[in-house]
Amino acid sequence: MQETGKKNQSFNLSELGLNVAVAHWNLSPGELVSKTLELGQGVLNDTGALCVNTGKFTGRSPKDKFTVKDAITQDSVDWGDVNIPMAPEVFDNLYTKVCTYMTGKEVWVRDSYACADPAFRLNIRVVNDTPWANLFCNDLFLRPTDAEIETQNHDWLILQAPGFQADPAIDGTRQANFTAVNFTRKIILIGGSAYTGEMKKGIFGVLNFVLPHEHKVLSMHCSANEGKNGDVALFFGLSGTGKTTLSADPERALIGDDEHGWAINSVFNFEGGCYAKCIDLSAEKEPQIYAAIKPGALLENIKFVAGTTTVDYTDSSITENTRAAYPIDFISNAKNPSYGGQPKNIFFLTCDAFGILPPISKLTKAQAMYHFISGYTAKVAGTEVGVTEPQTTFSACFGRVFLPLHPTKYAELLGQKLDEQKDVNVFLINTGWSGGAYGTGSRMKLSYTRAMITAAMNGELNNVEYVAHPVFGVQMPTTVPGVPSEILIPRNTWSDTEAYDKKANELASLFIKNFDKYAAQANDEIRSAAPKVMVSAE
Repeated sequence: MQETGKKNQSFNLSELGLNVAVAHWNLSPGELVSKTLELGQGVLNDTGALCVNTGKFTGRSPKDKFTVKDAITQDSVDWGDVNIPMAPEVFDNLYTKVCTYMTGKEVWVRDSYACADPAFRLNIRVVNDTPWANLFCNDLFLRPTDAEIETQNHDWLILQAPGFQADPAIDGTRQANFTAVNFTRKIILIGGSAYTGEMKKGIFGVLNFVLPHEHKVLSMHCSANEGKNGDVALFFGLSGTGKTTLSADPERALIGDDEHGWAINSVFNFEGGCYAKCIDLSAEKEPQIYAAIKPGALLENIKFVAGTTTVDYTDSSITENTRAAYPIDFISNAKNPSYGGQPKNIFFLTCDAFGILPPISKLTKAQAMYHFISGYTAKVAGTEVGVTEPQTTFSACFGRVFLPLHPTKYAELLGQKLDEQKDVNVFLINTGWSGGAYGTGSRMKLSYTRAMITAAMNGELNNVEYVAHPVFGVQMPTTVPGVPSEILIPRNTWSDTEAYDKKANELASLFIKNFDKYAAQANDEIRSAAPKVMVSAE
């Protein structure tokens, strides 16, 4: 076997069952880009970023992600449509087949790690059969020093073989592609899909099991930043709620944009990079992301302006899920190392298209756990084919598809953290509609939302008057600096208050119905924070 690059000299791929022709170890981004261009697998855009097409799969395939059910997982994983079981012998057979498939091939190997807090470092070794997938791993995972590479062995292995196609009739998969996670062997096995996000979210799923289950660390699908005084803020939110936009603040250092852990003494980034959506990206709307697309960055599934190498970020003909991957230090105000102290303020972002929830409200510990486990937002017309009116979306802990444990485990751990750190403020922020539902009211101005978040982080809401929402019980401030007071109480913004009350009851009923599937395993404190449907006077 021919080998190039920097490697741990005490380790050989044969120990993994691999017998490849050429193994390139820990090549530089420039070398990986050059090899991708040489193989005809990508092109450069006019800013020097590498542009590739991930093929058939332009997003994750949740129905084809499996977890091996064995002594470690059988009694702890929340089995069902999110965590689909795979027998150990099925995994072992697939692993052998993938190794056979890679025999005699050229592969790219990378040593990296997850978790910026050294106390929770998880060493990762990745084997890819394309150089650009290895560039993605360089950009998204944390990067060890050359000295660390010489001695680092791996805790987990990712073996990615997009060219391998499983036979569902024989191999126990749903279709030809699969991602299989084995907590006993500590392997993530990926076949049939070149979508790089499967590797990123595969490790996220591993950490969502290991950290809460073994270390009582709360793993979180959120962004995090830090003020000049060391105050840390967390931003949770589903797609379309403004998580990336609102956490990007030139006055605050970026800890990370997507995945974090909350330990006793730290909030820390799991990753070493960002994987940003870039549909409709512009220098005006998201200048930091736009500026990060330069040599060393990877663009996926974009299209060019005809006859040029200038990216047309408005073109969604391949997918709406166009992506840019780049190291976190491509963001000018990124913190290094990417961790901080305990959070001071936590923001749950929701885009409420029904116009019911306040633009800002403060939550009790019980309400924080309840809204965390609810993970509510709303899809509006035009966001997806077939969506013609607002549709409620609930994703537990703002990332249900990434959670191996039952959602109540994470919600209760959040409650424990709030008990331990008494002075944490939790706010619910509605970036959606006011004065009526979608189609009648108007979208909350971004400038108002920023002013509310700034006021919260500056402590300006600590001593103002609050009133309780009649249905959801959350505390609504009656004044916020820089924000018109008339928008702070949502019922007052509706011309038809009876219509508001009716819609509020409707939304509350949807929350209660969604929570039914968690109620049996939730504690009394979480259940006590459910909204109260108002009884009509009629």
